[in-house]
Amino acid sequence: MLLRKLLRSGGQASCRSPDPDSYLLHVTEQCYERLFAVKPKVRAIHAGLECGLFLEKYPELDMVSFGPTLRGVHSPDERLEIATVQKFWDLLCAVVGSL
Repeated sequence: MLLRKLLRSGGQASCRSPDPDSYLLHVTEQCYERLFAVKPKVRAIHAGLECGLFLEKYPELDMVSFGPTLRGVHSPDERLEIATVQKFWDLLCAVVGSL
């Protein structure tokens, strides 16, 4: 599972490098490592582009984007890896519970 952190840059919504000072990213990383006994891969990818749109309007927000694994997105072959849904839910609950 990937964590995706998006930042605002130059007023344009786009994928950006993770903010190493983000409190929410730090909490999410800690929860991930506690739950799954491995460090998460943290990077910005296109799948979390919507965060950039929110940051454009509300630059003070601290946010992360993560979810279950999707394949073939926006194509007739789009599918969800069902086995990753529980992992996503567990992480979401842990992060919200830690805030």
